Amino acid sequence: MTTYVFPGQGSQIKGMGIGLFNEFSQLTEQANAILGYSIKTLCLEDPHQHLNQTRYTQPALYVVNALTYFKKIQEKNKTPRFLAGHSLGEYNALLAASVFDFETGLKLVQKRGELMSQEREGAMAAIIGLKDNVIKKILEQQGLTNVTIANDNSHTQLVISGSKEDVREAQGLCEQAGAALVIPLKVSGAFHSPYMVSAQEEFERFLESFQFVAPSCPVISNYTARPYEAKKISTTLAQQITHPVRWTESISYILAQGETNFEEIGPGAVLSGLIRRIENGQ
Repeated sequence: MTTYVFPGQGSQIKGMGIGLFNEFSQLTEQANAILGYSIKTLCLEDPHQHLNQTRYTQPALYVVNALTYFKKIQEKNKTPRFLAGHSLGEYNALLAASVFDFETGLKLVQKRGELMSQEREGAMAAIIGLKDNVIKKILEQQGLTNVTIANDNSHTQLVISGSKEDVREAQGLCEQAGAALVIPLKVSGAFHSPYMVSAQEEFERFLESFQFVAPSCPVISNYTARPYEAKKISTTLAQQITHPVRWTESISYILAQGETNFEEIGPGAVLSGLIRRIENGQ
């Protein structure tokens, strides 16, 4: 058996999805109608340099991940044992589990991207070489209550999120504590933190108009690091916006079930690298 994992924001690259838009022309036309622009032109040419802007990045990745998955199913028709996605990628995992259809997922992602892009407060930074307990201790001791861990990507690769001033101070403190690398992220706001609460609240209201079905196979939630519960799909999707992406815990849970075969569906190989690090305790 296999676990399919879907990448999120940060994996986008100009040229992604080449060949897929023509092959899945009907879905591509559906996407164009929902979005109001050519998804093929955005992904392959990016003439207006929009691909790295959140409101465009999220729909673009969702569509490319989805078409890549549909191509994979055509070729192999193999049902995965587990599904997981990193942040935005979780929507593709839910699509693959038939929780909603392609069109519904794109509408959700489009709204999510718009709401998240409107949040201009805060900053994020990647911290490489320190474990989460060390970072948490630094934040606690220095009283940096406006900074939280947004992504636990692996045991020693984490992302912090919060107010710009406090994130900047935390970066210096983590360097002093021996971090191998500290990288400020080019994002519009403090994603996966309490700074996104207004986006979460509006997204909750948006979700009320949709109906979801129980996943056809286990989808591991970023919010709980456990399988989605059928009755809590809307709540879990909304909570994901303000809470950490618990990727290390999610992969560790899957590994604990005896699953060792992972396949990344979408552009790049970021998640494959993180999974190797998690398996090696790094």
